[in-house]
Amino acid sequence: MATRIYVPKDATARSLGADEVAVALAHHLGAAVEIVRTGTRGMLWLEPLVEVDTPAGRVGYGPVGAADVPGLAAAGFLKGGAHPLAIGLVAEHPFLKNQQRLTFARVGIVDPASVADFVAHGGYQGLERALAMKPAEIVQAVTDSGLRGRGGAAFPTGIKWKTVLDQAAPQKYVTCNADEGDSGTFADRMLMEGDPLTLIEGMTIAGLAVGATQGYIYCRVEYPEAIEALNTAIAAARAAGYLGASVRGSGRRFELAVRVGAGAYICGEETSMLESLEGRRGEVRVRPPLPAIKGLFGAPTIVNNVISLATVPVILAKGAEHYKHYGVGRSLGTIPLQLAGNLKRGGLVERAFGLSLREVLEDYGGGSASGRPLKAVQIGGPLGAYVPAAQFDTPLDYESLAAIGALLGHGGIVAFDDTVDMAKMARYAFEFCAIESCGKCTPCRIGSSRGVNVIDDLLAGREPERQRELLAALCETMIQGSLCGLGGMAPFPVQSALKHFPEDFAPRGRH
Repeated sequence: MATRIYVPKDATARSLGADEVAVALAHHLGAAVEIVRTGTRGMLWLEPLVEVDTPAGRVGYGPVGAADVPGLAAAGFLKGGAHPLAIGLVAEHPFLKNQQRLTFARVGIVDPASVADFVAHGGYQGLERALAMKPAEIVQAVTDSGLRGRGGAAFPTGIKWKTVLDQAAPQKYVTCNADEGDSGTFADRMLMEGDPLTLIEGMTIAGLAVGATQGYIYCRVEYPEAIEALNTAIAAARAAGYLGASVRGSGRRFELAVRVGAGAYICGEETSMLESLEGRRGEVRVRPPLPAIKGLFGAPTIVNNVISLATVPVILAKGAEHYKHYGVGRSLGTIPLQLAGNLKRGGLVERAFGLSLREVLEDYGGGSASGRPLKAVQIGGPLGAYVPAAQFDTPLDYESLAAIGALLGHGGIVAFDDTVDMAKMARYAFEFCAIESCGKCTPCRIGSSRGVNVIDDLLAGREPERQRELLAALCETMIQGSLCGLGGMAPFPVQSALKHFPEDFAPRGRH
C-alpha cells in the first residue's frame, strides 16, 4: 500500500520550491507513495514542509528542497525516520500545539479540491444544521456568537445579516471581499488556497440565512492559486449537490461565482468592491444607503470578508455558546494573526482574543530575525498604528488596542527592529495613500500628497515647528473628512510614529 505524503501547493510553499519537491518525490519514490497537495500549515519558515502519514500521525520534514529527497528516502522518512530536517509529529509542534484553530482547523490537513476529504474532517456539518433551521434562527445564532467582522471595522456580523434579512426584495446577494491588500496579511489567501470549501460553506449558510440566491467572491488578481482553488472547489461542491438550484435537496437555491479584481487597494472597502463587481471603476460610494439595504445592483447585500464568512460554519456546527467561550469581553472567538517582518518565525497563529502582543512576538514569532531588539510593530496593515516596545504587553483584542490608539484590523502584525527609521515609515503611509486613493474625496486625494510634502519639509528642517502643526492639522482633517477608511486611517501610523518616536523626526538636512 502506498504511503501518503502531503506537500503544500499554496503560493508560499510554491514560491519556495514545493512543486519541484513534489516532482522529485514522485520521480524518486514512484508507486511507493501517494502525493496529496494541501495548503500550508502556516509555519512558513519551514516551507516547503513535507508530511508523511505514519501510524503515530503525520511526521514533518522541512524546509525540504528537491535535492533533499534522496537523503530523506535513505533515512527512512516514509516510516518517520530520523533526519536533520525532521520536526517530529506536526500536530505536536509547539507553534501549532498551543493554537486554538477553529476557522483554520482543516487548513494544511485536507485536500482543498476534495469534498469527500472536507466532509470526512467535519466539513458541511454547519450547513446541514442550517438547512434544518429557519433563516431568522441562523441569523440569531451568528448574532449570539458575538462574531464581528474580521476585515478591519469589527462590525457585528449578525447585525449586518439581520438588516439584509429584514429587507423585502426579490433578489439579495452574498458577497465576500477577498481583496486582501494589507501588507503583512495572508490569512484570506491561506484559507482560500488550503480550505476553500469552508468559505463556500459559510457563504451558502449566509445565503440561506437572508434569502440570497447568488454569491460572489471578489478576489484580487495577484492571487492566481487562490482563484484556481476556489473555482475548483466551487465546481466540486456543485457536483456534490452543495450548490445549485436545490442545496442538498432542500429546494433552496444558492449559486456562487468568483470575480477577479485588478488589485486596487481601495477595493478592500466594501462599496468600492461593489462598484468593481458591477463593472465600474473601484470608487467609494457615499453612504447611506448601506449595502445591507441597497448594495450590489441596488439589492440588499451581505458584504463580509473571507475570515468572517469562513468562521460561520464552526458556529453553526458547534453552537454559538461554544464559539463565544473563546475570547474576552466583547472580543469573542478566535482571530488569525499573521506574523511578518523582522521575525524568526513568520506564519499564521489562530488564538482566542486576549493573548498579549509580546506572547505572539516572542513565543510564536521567536523574536527578531536580525537578533536586534524589536522597536515597533505595525498592526492592521499599512494604515495601522505603530505600537512601541513599551506597549508589547497589551492584550490583542479590539478594546485593549483601541485604548492605546491602535486597531487590530485584519490581524496582520509586521515587526521592525531598532534600525527602522519611523519618520520614513510615517512618510510611506501618506505615500501609499496617495497612490491607492480612488480620488473621490479631497481630504484623501490631496491630503495624502500634502502629507508627504510636509514630512519632507519637517525632515529637511524647514520651519520644523510649523510643519509639526501643519501635520497635526492635516491628520485631523483627513480623519474627520474622508469618505472611507483609506483617507480616514492613513494618519494613524503617522500620529503614532510622531507620538512614540519623536526623535526619528529630528531635522536631518535636505533630501
